Amino acid sequence: MNRRWLALATSLGIFAADRGTKWMVESTFDFFDTKTVIPGFFNLVRSENPGVAFGIFSDTVSHNRTLALVTVSVIAIVVLAALLWKIEKQDRYTAAGISFIFGGALGNVFDRVRSGRVTDFVDLYYGSYHWYIFNLADAAICTGAGLLILGMFLVKQDSDGKAMKRSEAGA
Repeated sequence: MNRRWLALATSLGIFAADRGTKWMVESTFDFFDTKTVIPGFFNLVRSENPGVAFGIFSDTVSHNRTLALVTVSVIAIVVLAALLWKIEKQDRYTAAGISFIFGGALGNVFDRVRSGRVTDFVDLYYGSYHWYIFNLADAAICTGAGLLILGMFLVKQDSDGKAMKRSEAGA
């Protein structure tokens, strides 16, 4: 399987897993229902975020918020699709990172188009300190960003633009 098809399959797998987990939560939980998975650390909680990451813009009352967020998301998806199309030229970290981000972006933009908000359900916490509630798409986007950063440190381009490990490049 060439890298382009692998990247697309990864993205679609993330999208499907995200949709599947959100569907399970949406069909099983009422809003703010909580199920403890690991006491003191991990709950499942059905929540909806009308904003973006970390609740940014969720308090905005503008009727154009959803349209603006969908527009920006669609532009990002088009850019990511173009990057996926040229994935053969990328190192494996960059290819995986773009695939994860693309799949996660598809999952969240699907929610935004469908309902104007994104379903979140993963609640990580310690004592009274809670991280923002998130979903599988958010985790994929963050993992993808981490892979892109990792690739910047581990991979160097040779004079022909071909990726190679930094250790092979003498860096």
